[in-house]
Amino acid sequence: MKTMEQANMETVTVFIEAFWNRHEMECTEHFLSADYQERSYQSKEGLKQFAAKIGEAFPDKRYTLEDVLAQGDKVLVKMNVKGTHQGMFFGKAPTGNTIDVTLYRQYRVVDGKITEHRGWIDMVTMWSQIERT
Repeated sequence: MKTMEQANMETVTVFIEAFWNRHEMECTEHFLSADYQERSYQSKEGLKQFAAKIGEAFPDKRYTLEDVLAQGDKVLVKMNVKGTHQGMFFGKAPTGNTIDVTLYRQYRVVDGKITEHRGWIDMVTMWSQIERT
């Protein structure tokens, strides 16, 4: 039998694969709770809009999990995203440059549903990789 922490880590890792790597935007209905709180992108819709922008700018992007830790209802993920800047990204025309950036995400999972998310990404590194010549 899985512990609560193991089940929560599984929920988060399956969500990340479906949403961020396979671009299954509708999976939010399955993984996110009705009272979901988005701390990084203002709302569930904001999360989807940001993911769509990332997908357009870096269509070959791939998120790779490096560490997944759980304690109680919280799951902390350290991951890496790699991709090629092939579309508009916050007003920046495609450069063809690749990114290789570390990011962290914290999720709260209750009864198998993600109820809260906040994320941090190394934007300084990301922009320097996009703009290098």
